[in-house]
Amino acid sequence: MRVLRFASKTFAAELADFCRGSVVPKEITDTVAGILADIRARGDEAVAYYAAKFDGAKLRARDFRVKPADIASAAKRLPAAELKALKAAHENIVAFNQKSLPKNWQGKNKHGATVGELHHPIRRVGLYVPGGEVPLVSSVLMTTTLAKIAGCPQIAVFTPSNAQGKIADGLLAALHLVGIDEVYRIGGIQAIAAAAFGTDTIPAVDKVYGPGNAYVIEAKRQVFGTVGVDSLPGPSEVMLICDDSAKVEFAAADLLAQAEHGSGREKIFLVATSAELVEAINAEVQSQLQSLTRSEKTAKVLANGFLAVVVKDLDQAAEVANYVAPEHLELLVNAAGQKKLLKTITTAGAIMLGNFTATALGDFVAGPSHVLPTGRAGRFFSGLRVADFMRRTSLISYDKPAVKKAEPTVSAFAAMEKLDAHGRSVKLRTL
Repeated sequence: MRVLRFASKTFAAELADFCRGSVVPKEITDTVAGILADIRARGDEAVAYYAAKFDGAKLRARDFRVKPADIASAAKRLPAAELKALKAAHENIVAFNQKSLPKNWQGKNKHGATVGELHHPIRRVGLYVPGGEVPLVSSVLMTTTLAKIAGCPQIAVFTPSNAQGKIADGLLAALHLVGIDEVYRIGGIQAIAAAAFGTDTIPAVDKVYGPGNAYVIEAKRQVFGTVGVDSLPGPSEVMLICDDSAKVEFAAADLLAQAEHGSGREKIFLVATSAELVEAINAEVQSQLQSLTRSEKTAKVLANGFLAVVVKDLDQAAEVANYVAPEHLELLVNAAGQKKLLKTITTAGAIMLGNFTATALGDFVAGPSHVLPTGRAGRFFSGLRVADFMRRTSLISYDKPAVKKAEPTVSAFAAMEKLDAHGRSVKLRTL
């Protein structure tokens, strides 16, 4: 664990340097660019090649899509307790996200013209769900549910298989629960390329969504423009702001929960109001680490990506949070502190309040999507929501009286911008 003090003259530079580790190395950008170009040129053949190279799965093009019957069978095989958990989480996700469904509206502007907005679901969307060692079953619910609420006509899901071409039953069962039957056992860069460019067997999508490793997120960045992307949610991050009311064992457990993703690129931040509190939480982290099944990978994340900051008060803590723009932010502070920080922190992906609100609750069951911005992207991106699966169209309707009211203003703009035809096109309608 690295410890910085807010009061240090070099603090700002040292914090920036630590966060700069999120910048994607040239090796990754070059690798991604090469694979994208190859798949764009060779299509299914290249997709199969990279599936074999990276996932060990020897697939033919006709094997890419999972049969709908296999999706249904996985749901039947799932233990009752696990299926119950999927349904419980799904209910909360639906209830939360239905509230943010955009609504069409119309009204009158000052000219008396009708103006408004129309919202339409994106026609075809591609959702990436990380798999492999840790199949993110929850990510199925956190993405597909929103697409369903939005009413997207075509929803294609991409997730890697194991070397035998199998996908975890829990992941397939979650897809069945939501009602998704277009699923491709393709992961990594090749999945993003297939979704963006299309192949003979995989129709291209209009927008790509979902979390992934550094290679997947860089692929999303590079295909932006060919297709839309939701955001660039990379390796997990968490920041805990703690005062003396923080439960040390809770804080340690939550830091470890995000570190255990284990890619090696996770960022774990602890901001505390005393050095003694930092030491106590770190000691508890080391103690709890020993009992984790993924302790070796988690330890590497802690060694390279764990930063503690000692601040004198919550104003300084808010400054740190607003700079880092953490994916997950836990406020393990007293009630007055929570109220204060909610007013001053404006860049967090998701905020968890109080000692009993573990980040894992947001990861799995609370309701908001866990697809959140990372790598300081929270300064300009928000977490995934239903509106991201829709596009907005402006509506304008003038009659002759309304045009007459608008014409003097249009003529003034046309003169300022030397666009005579613009002015004439409106003037004619007043005659």
